[in-house]
Amino acid sequence: EVQLVESGGGLVQAGGSLRLSCAVSGFTFDEYTIGWFRQAPGKWREGVACISSRIGRIEYVDSVKGRFTISTDNAKNTVYLEMNSLKPEDTAAYYCAAERGQYGSTCLSFSTYEYWGQGTQVAVSS
Repeated sequence: EVQLVESGGGLVQAGGSLRLSCAVSGFTFDEYTIGWFRQAPGKWREGVACISSRIGRIEYVDSVKGRFTISTDNAKNTVYLEMNSLKPEDTAAYYCAAERGQYGSTCLSFSTYEYWGQGTQVAVSS
């Protein structure tokens, strides 16, 4: 059974940092593409970052480039999202997602993924 469990959310002041973790199980880690998404109240779920480890492909949405970093620890079957220089507009529920296969730019698309975690809340105060 594929499972994804996010952690690391919280409340932080603008300019601060958080690191989100997504612990995955039930599949061979590098056979899948893993994505981070976020959804603010009243908005669509937005792809933030994604990684296809086997082909070394990483994508970011423009609004987080230079501030967020996605990485993996294959030994721990964990994907991280390091978030720096946080802004109030980064406030959202953050979700990780997984899909078998290696994807390019489509890895930021919500419809690419079958498996989702339960989400972790990030709030950035001004």
